[in-house]
Amino acid sequence: MNEIAITEPVDVEAELDRLAARYRAASGIGVQLLNLLGAKAEGLLERLPVKVRGQLAGATEQALEIAMRTADRSRGAVPDQKPWVNTAVTTAMGAAGGFGGLPASLIELPVTTTVLLRAIQGVAQEYGFDPAARNVQFDCIRVFAAAGPLAMDDGADTGFLSLRLTLSGGNIQRLISAVAPRLGAVLGQKLAAQSVPVLGALAGATANYVYTNYYQQVAHVHFGLRQLAISADVPHAELVARLESRMRGRLK
Repeated sequence: MNEIAITEPVDVEAELDRLAARYRAASGIGVQLLNLLGAKAEGLLERLPVKVRGQLAGATEQALEIAMRTADRSRGAVPDQKPWVNTAVTTAMGAAGGFGGLPASLIELPVTTTVLLRAIQGVAQEYGFDPAARNVQFDCIRVFAAAGPLAMDDGADTGFLSLRLTLSGGNIQRLISAVAPRLGAVLGQKLAAQSVPVLGALAGATANYVYTNYYQQVAHVHFGLRQLAISADVPHAELVARLESRMRGRLK
């Protein structure tokens, strides 16, 4: 006689609490570390030359396109790395970019974006999703629509979790175009931090350390919610709303 496997019920409330705590913690360390460097989050973008600020969205869109192609091709040759390895790689690249000043930082941008995307794809796979699937690629790009590690919102900006675009045709390109302006502003803060006078390489390394940790944590929130919706058989939109309630301290 075959035994029927009994699956333990999912504790949805506990999992939502865990994801909320992870998201709140994602930004805190970024603000603290950059403040130690004297790079206040407020006004960072104004430190960049006007010409650079005007090109951020376009440069970010191009970086995302390069990252998408490179990350997909590299999956067959280079396995997913542990989070600390991703952080170490981007930290070293940030140091090199910061040492070379703003021109070097702009060259470093698409490389760092590629490593970040690979890290996000690795988190997706950790939760049982196939990074090669088109809808998962869509979700990986969508993680970049999060507020960024310097956002002073106490983690309340969860709009990226419910961002909707029709999944058909050239939708990935449309999503990249939609995400690029916001990510450009976020990465502009990173570039500005890397151009802090005197500190140079240290600021670049710190900025990349902060950003890599942030997006890996946000990816856990995003794909953790996706997996929870499946395992608990609860609509994703309902879980997002309940998470938002926690993020804003309005537990019911």
